[in-house]
Amino acid sequence: MLKARLSAIGVCGVLMLLGGCDFVRLPGDGGPPPETPEPGPAIPPGAPGPPPPEPGEDPWALPPLEEEEAPAVDPVDGPPTEEEPASPEMPVDEAPGGETPTDETPAEDPALPDDPGTDPGEPETPEPQPQPEPEPEPVVEPVFSFHAPGALLAGSGGGFSEQIVHAPGIVFPIKSAPAFLQSQVFMFGGGVAGGDQCDARNYEYPWRDNFCETRSANRGSPFCPVNRIHQGQDIRVGTAADCNTLRRQSAAQRGIHEVVAVEDGVISSIGTYTVKLRGEGSIYNYMHLNMNRLAVTAGQFVKAGDLIGYVSNDFGGTPTTIHLHFEITQNTAGNGWVHVPPYLSLVEAYERRENGPGEQLEPEIGIASAPDWVIPEGYEIIE
Repeated sequence: MLKARLSAIGVCGVLMLLGGCDFVRLPGDGGPPPETPEPGPAIPPGAPGPPPPEPGEDPWALPPLEEEEAPAVDPVDGPPTEEEPASPEMPVDEAPGGETPTDETPAEDPALPDDPGTDPGEPETPEPQPQPEPEPEPVVEPVFSFHAPGALLAGSGGGFSEQIVHAPGIVFPIKSAPAFLQSQVFMFGGGVAGGDQCDARNYEYPWRDNFCETRSANRGSPFCPVNRIHQGQDIRVGTAADCNTLRRQSAAQRGIHEVVAVEDGVISSIGTYTVKLRGEGSIYNYMHLNMNRLAVTAGQFVKAGDLIGYVSNDFGGTPTTIHLHFEITQNTAGNGWVHVPPYLSLVEAYERRENGPGEQLEPEIGIASAPDWVIPEGYEIIE
């Protein structure tokens, strides 16, 4: 009741602002309900105003607007706008997967391609790029050539073909000059072949083995098919011009090409025309050095590569060509200390010195049946 009275006071106050308020009766204020007045003349200016409304009516309700058909409102996306027209509803059976999109399941982005097998959240795998082909390894050219072990000059004897490297890892006995392994008896300038020892054809590859070559002295090796053989390898050194220079010098002066120790060891003995180096398991015999210009003494310890002397042709008064005669002796099972083939050991040592491979030539055919040299009857081959 108190609220109704306060409301009536408020209404009166509003009406007073509009022009005055005489009396307002509200429903439930007591007394009989007011009678509906007959329509009368128009209310003159200054009259108290219209009677209070019937119970249940809202005296302040605005007249209803003309009804217009309200557009349908999408509960999810809201009303359509001019900038973005509303999308038509998609039937349930046409939605992807047969399900109606909900707030938890966002609709597909129409900008993405319709590819059910592609996950738009994963990056595309790049196509493999062609890889460049690996460059072929460079072909290493041989630095020298050599005949097979045991392939002696025709008519010079029978060699031993089943050779092994008896002294692996040795230093080549000539320090730096070009070297040519070949016979000194059956090549130009030798006692059998004749000619000039400084012939340019003596300073050419390929190399040739001359271990087991025929000799007059009764010397042998279990690695040779017969006795009376050459027990080492002859090495011609330098060039034809070097040979002529050395030949013009006196025996005591000759000293162009350095001869070095092939491994660490001790100079075990020095003879008339020999120097022996005892290494680890091998004894190396150097022959025909300039004995007047030796760089070592007996009992001296040397390292591989140390200077021993110089190439010459000292042979105790016996003539021979300018060259180095090189031997290897080893203590073999069942034979004791014997001469072993040095050819392949020297091939490998020369490859290391020249920092390049040697090329072994194909075996020659018919060496024994067609000799190039014939030893004169009664000719004595000493060295």
